[in-house]
Amino acid sequence: MFFTLLGPFEIATEDGRTYRPATPKVCQTLALLLTRPNEIVTADSLIQELWGERPPRSAVTTLQTYVYHARRMFVNEELAAPGRSLIVTSPPGYSIQVEDDEVDVRVFERLVTQARDELADGDAVSALGTARQALGLWRGPALSNFPAGDVLGGHIVHLEELRLRAYEIRIEAADRLGLHRESIPELRRLISDYPLNEWFHGRLISALGTSGRRAEALQAYQNLRRLLADELGLEPSREVRELQVRLLSPEPEEGSSWSSPRAPQRTLIGLKASA
Repeated sequence: MFFTLLGPFEIATEDGRTYRPATPKVCQTLALLLTRPNEIVTADSLIQELWGERPPRSAVTTLQTYVYHARRMFVNEELAAPGRSLIVTSPPGYSIQVEDDEVDVRVFERLVTQARDELADGDAVSALGTARQALGLWRGPALSNFPAGDVLGGHIVHLEELRLRAYEIRIEAADRLGLHRESIPELRRLISDYPLNEWFHGRLISALGTSGRRAEALQAYQNLRRLLADELGLEPSREVRELQVRLLSPEPEEGSSWSSPRAPQRTLIGLKASA
């Protein structure tokens, strides 16, 4: 059994079936439990997720009904092994009893941590492969097939931030391996998705300059400068401005890095609704 939250909420069974719960409130209940597997999620947190600041008077009873329907779903649809009890009532709330490797979010978090450690240890090859594996778990916007409430919304923001970190690790690892040209298409796509992320812009400028495409690198800098001025009234960061100065200097041999001593820091994030 495998629960997928990094995209539409789905449940994959041992016999190869994929099941999407049809009731949005049941999806919300299960998804919130799965963000904290084997831990108690209080009834108050679940009610906050389902109804926000204005729950109905029957909220506790209605929540119990949603939990009951979720339990029946696992049995009726034969999603879990016979006799396996997944949702446990644990005052003051509920918990879902699953292994970490049965939830894509937990696998993703573990892989990002592993990739970060591999990069810190100087193993760029392993870090690149692990980051790619982590990002490959995403199948679209997290929990995209039902409207998330405030509590799940906070978890989705956390996952998007972690996704950005995985992209950064993958790009940094590729840069250390000299894969500058190979990173350019991905960086252009990421800038389209996160237009206010200076780190991605800086890495695109660096990759273009390192690949011998100095004119395009300078144009990428001007695009960033214009975007920041128009949207926020800001100039590019010092690190990115230093890249422009180096680009205007005599061109180094192709393959040497245009990167600043310090990588540009990510200070602003523009998240597309579809990201």
